[in-house]
Amino acid sequence: MGRYVIRRLIQLIPVFFGTTFIIFAGVFALPGDPIRALFGERPPPESLLNTLRERYNLNDPLLTQYGKYIFKVFQGDFGIDFRQRPIWEIFLEAFPKTLILGLTAFTIEIVVGLVAGVLAGLRRGGFFDNLVLISTTLIISIPVFVLAFMAQLTLGLQLGWFPISFDEDDGWPMAYLLPAMVLAGLSLATLARLTRTSLVENLRADYVRTAIAKGLSRRTVVGKHTLRNSLIPVITLLGIDIGSLMGGAIVTEGIFNIRGVGQTIFQGIQQQVNTVVVGISTILVIVFIMCNLFVDLMYGVLDPRIRYD
Repeated sequence: MGRYVIRRLIQLIPVFFGTTFIIFAGVFALPGDPIRALFGERPPPESLLNTLRERYNLNDPLLTQYGKYIFKVFQGDFGIDFRQRPIWEIFLEAFPKTLILGLTAFTIEIVVGLVAGVLAGLRRGGFFDNLVLISTTLIISIPVFVLAFMAQLTLGLQLGWFPISFDEDDGWPMAYLLPAMVLAGLSLATLARLTRTSLVENLRADYVRTAIAKGLSRRTVVGKHTLRNSLIPVITLLGIDIGSLMGGAIVTEGIFNIRGVGQTIFQGIQQQVNTVVVGISTILVIVFIMCNLFVDLMYGVLDPRIRYD
């Protein structure tokens, strides 16, 4: 187990450097001068511009800028914005809202998506199976912003079940349920279809027929063996989803006016505060990598045939 974890951590090193470099290069290669943009239409003295560019290493070549940035990251410093505010502090201010939203959406995804997928797989070809296939296809086909508008119109305005805009004073769950349902929509539909397909495939496997022929009840075979094997690809999807949900959804947070991580990154792009975009994205890369490492460790728990060493 220990050797496996070490190997996976070593494999994650090039992933971390490659991802952060692509983000860094992409953001700092954007057109425009972020320092000059700070002053709006009033042109600042050239000496002040050069001082600020020097402070934020903008005069250095790209590789030198990236090297200095990563060196600070390993010291726990993700940079500062143009107001001298640490990026880590900005992230911690926005992350609680995104965390609650993401966990709520993740719970909805697991409860609804997993149950729907299992029931559809066990009743393959029946009414519920067809209902799940049609409804999930419909959800996947609808863009997120359209789904959010429909949810606000029907569940918020017409039925009055949820507030149409985020208000932290409403508290959990009322303030988070509607945006969480929208955020979980696409992942929920994908999870239900994947669970259904995986379960149907395993129900046709030879080991299922052999277990039933030996006298084991269908309930035992499905509950103890088939479901366990069917959950391996599902766990992979959930690991990717939880990393994405923890990273925040720019569209969903924007529509519901949630000042979370997604909105913070979007405002950083709009205002050309590149240090905010790169710093928060680096933190999210670390979160995503840790989620995927946890998923890899879960494989051995679900399927004893998988060996770590």
